[in-house]
Parts: sequence; C-alpha cells; structure tokens
Amino acid sequence: MRPIHRALVSAVLLLAAPVLLAQGNESEITKQLRSLRSLSATERPAVTLKLARQIATLPAGPSKVRLAYNLANLATEGDQGRVTLQGVADALAKSLAESPVPAKGDRPPEPYIELAKLVRYENVTATLNDPLLAKATQVLVDDDADVQKADFTLTDLKGKKYTLSELRGKVVMVNFWATWCPPCRVEMPDLDAIYAHFAPEGLVVLSISDEESVKVASFIEHTGYRPAVLIDPESKVHKLFHIDGIPKTFVFDRSGKLVGETIDQCTRGQFLALLGKAGLHP
Repeated sequence: MRPIHRALVSAVLLLAAPVLLAQGNESEITKQLRSLRSLSATERPAVTLKLARQIATLPAGPSKVRLAYNLANLATEGDQGRVTLQGVADALAKSLAESPVPAKGDRPPEPYIELAKLVRYENVTATLNDPLLAKATQVLVDDDADVQKADFTLTDLKGKKYTLSELRGKVVMVNFWATWCPPCRVEMPDLDAIYAHFAPEGLVVLSISDEESVKVASFIEHTGYRPAVLIDPESKVHKLFHIDGIPKTFVFDRSGKLVGETIDQCTRGQFLALLGKAGLHP
C-alpha cells in the first residue's frame, strides 16, 4: 500500500473508532438494561447507578436520550435509593440538554415527563433549564389536581360497589394494576400485608384492573389477595386518574385529600412512608 493511501486509511479508522466504540458501549448498555429486572434488590441499585454514569459519558444524540429514558423507567421499580435515582435523573437531564427532543403536539415528549416525575415524586433535582421540562411539570400538577377532584363507583369481584367519595373517614389506597404486569405482582404481597395490618385502623385498599373480570378472578383466586379488586370497564377510571403506566398507587387521607402517589412498583417501606403522610404509622 502506498504511503498516501495508508495515511488516508489510518485517518478514516481513527475517525470511525469513536463511533464504533460508542456503538459497542450502547449495545452493552442495552444488554444490561434488559437484564436489570433479573438482579436482586441488593444488586440492582449499584448496577443502575453504574449504567447511569456510563450513559452520561456517551456521545450526544437520540440513542443517548433513549437509553437514559429507558433506564429512568426501570430505576423507579422498587426502592433503589435517592443516590441512584439522582444519578439516573442527572443522566437523563444531561442527554436532553445535549439533544433536546422536539415536541409533537401539546404534550411534552415522554423523556421530559419522566424527568419531571423523578423530580416531583422521587425528590431528586434536575439542572435542566428547558421550557419542555417546565411544561412537563405543569402537566403533572394539572393531572394531580384532576385526581384530587376525581370520583368513581366500581364493582369488585364479589359484586360489591365502592364509591371513592363515600370512603371519607378512611385512609384509601387506590392501586392500578394488571395480571400481565410483573412489577404489579411483585408488590401485591406487600399491599396485602399492609391492608391486613391497617384495616382495623380504617385503611381501604382498592386494586383496580381494566381487564376482563373472569381473567382477573382466575388470577386472584390463586393468590389469597385480600384487598378489594375492582374492575374498570373501558378504562374509564384509568383515564380519570391519567394512568400512563402501572403499577400506580394513590393515597388519600381521611378527609379525602391526595397526600401521596407512586410512579412504579413500591416496597413495603415505601408504601408505609406514603401511609405515614395520611396519618397511619406502624
């Protein structure tokens, strides 16, 4: 090979090397994201934080935003700790600062909504100064205002009707779930235990599914789950509560005030912390 050709080839390889390295890193991160749910509760926070830091170092671009957004969705399953969630929020904010996602229609893109959820409901911070993040935050504020005003009447698997507004004087947990949802199934034993412990003190747990009642009943009969399981035909209550992902739980105090909500699967400790805001303590 002539020297000039060798020099050109070397230059091309040098230019391509960062791209190939980035693609390799993205591929490995994607692989680890897919296996994140298989890790134990003790392993997962450290791996999640490591992934957040790896994503933060990737070259700017839509792929980086996608990976950061996917990690944020997974990081809220269970209690991974504030340090881990802050790292995830930092990675997502950095990716959006470098590669803003254009809005399509009135609703902010989902990565901004997810970051706003982390800030509003998980008590982390975000340094991103972007009108779309501010708009996403306002969407959550407006959605919570709608939930505060919401009322519904649904029937449980035994034919008993429950009306939310008629439960004043009780502490009410409204839990949205489905039989096909693995994180929902993970948190059900904790919800059951919490219900059994606090029911004498006035706790009501309403677990709402928009699936067919026969399918839900078949699933529930093998679990021993004791809280009321309600069926939401046509997802009307899901829409009323702006449910865009499950599991999702809202806690109302005895006066009917919305005092807390989750954005994903919760541990028993996280549920107890929410109930503490409603005046129920172990």
